Amino acid sequence: MDGTASATEIAKFDRIAAAWWDPAGPMAPLHRMHPCRMEWVIGALAGALGRDAAAAAPLAGLRLLDVGCGAGLVAESLAQAGASVTGLDAAAEALVVARRHAAAGGLEIDYRDGTPEALLAAGVAPFDVVTALEVVEHVTDRADFCASLAQLVRPGGLVVLSTLNRTVRSLLTAKFAAEYLLRWLPAGTHDWRGFVRPAELGADCRAAGLHVRRITGMELAPGGGWRLCRNVGVNYMLLAQRA
Repeated sequence: MDGTASATEIAKFDRIAAAWWDPAGPMAPLHRMHPCRMEWVIGALAGALGRDAAAAAPLAGLRLLDVGCGAGLVAESLAQAGASVTGLDAAAEALVVARRHAAAGGLEIDYRDGTPEALLAAGVAPFDVVTALEVVEHVTDRADFCASLAQLVRPGGLVVLSTLNRTVRSLLTAKFAAEYLLRWLPAGTHDWRGFVRPAELGADCRAAGLHVRRITGMELAPGGGWRLCRNVGVNYMLLAQRA
């Protein structure tokens, strides 16, 4: 496997590809988190670009790359917000599901099988925005991965990342409770050692030439949904800009 993609992680997500869009299936936690996550992502991008996040197509005219797109949960929401989306993943089975689901919904998304490093080697034109949500904790070399994302976005362009913080709280809730006690995720979905502290991810961004502009936490809300919060002790998202 070339670049920073992990063959073990790719195989893991390929195994659950067929159930990716089942809101009660193995990706149920992502489905529950998704509305909160996309509200912030689209709002942060629109705000950074001086656009109205409440507009019908706040991301219209933007070329956007969603890295680690899986079966397209994020890519479809970004396309519905008006962006011209390319989805990238090394999990071939997940991409089969992504293409089928997008076609059924009448969405034109350019799904590509591969890695950020391979895309760079192919000489693709830089994007206006690059997203990588719940991905950095699964790669083999986080610094190299962030450097590739920075090269895939144009100067002044934006990068959005989301991941899990490496804390005792995340070990207890996002790993043991979610995977073994509540069975929200298949056992072994996450390796807590791969979780990333905000200071570490910020340092990787700076080394790659990205300036972190915004950061927010996410937490479970009463009733089973998710909400934004200041506490980044478990889940968090950040918006960075290439110098």
